[in-house]
Amino acid sequence: MVRFENVSAAINSRPILESVNLHVRQNEFVSLVGETGVGKTTLLRLIYFDLLPDTGTVMVGIYNSSTVRKRDVPKMRRTLGIVFQDFKLLEDRNVFDNVAFALEVTGVRRDEIGKRVLRVLADMGLSHKRNSMPHELSGGEQQRVVIARALVNEPMLLLADEPTGNLDPAASLEILQLLKMINAKGTAVIMASHNYELVRKSEGRVILLKEGKAEEIEIGKL
Repeated sequence: MVRFENVSAAINSRPILESVNLHVRQNEFVSLVGETGVGKTTLLRLIYFDLLPDTGTVMVGIYNSSTVRKRDVPKMRRTLGIVFQDFKLLEDRNVFDNVAFALEVTGVRRDEIGKRVLRVLADMGLSHKRNSMPHELSGGEQQRVVIARALVNEPMLLLADEPTGNLDPAASLEILQLLKMINAKGTAVIMASHNYELVRKSEGRVILLKEGKAEEIEIGKL
């Protein structure tokens, strides 16, 4: 599903990743760990082609970073769901409309939008909040809306960049359980996190980023 072959990338001429090789298969749950600034977000950006490698190749499904056309990048991104730490909700729209927006921009029919939004809100335990505005929600509820918005396009892969970074321990565990539920239903998940205690509960593969390299490690060694 996702393959890195000898990938190197720099930000503002500063090397971040060097000759990284990585393979994520369908239905896997993978946690990216490492100190702040080590390259977790950079690696995720490479997956959704917000950044292209300086050397090497990133393959996501049928798309190859070396050959992808600029006009095909939006189509590729529709096969992914992306969850950021800082929510990025539309403050002037309620929960339903925030999630629906992800479908509206891709031209999905209005009747289909309604069905899919209500279904994903139910999965996230947010049906009763569908008319609420973002400022009326707790941090954990806002993050669930973000996850719902990422899932409504039925992606093959969910990328979560520090999804619990702004949450307390109880809400963080709740979000992890939701991500594990999503994974159990067949969506691959890649979660970047500096919260090692949370990662230990993920029960998936763990990739440690350190000094530009990526190494798979056992959860027990965190």
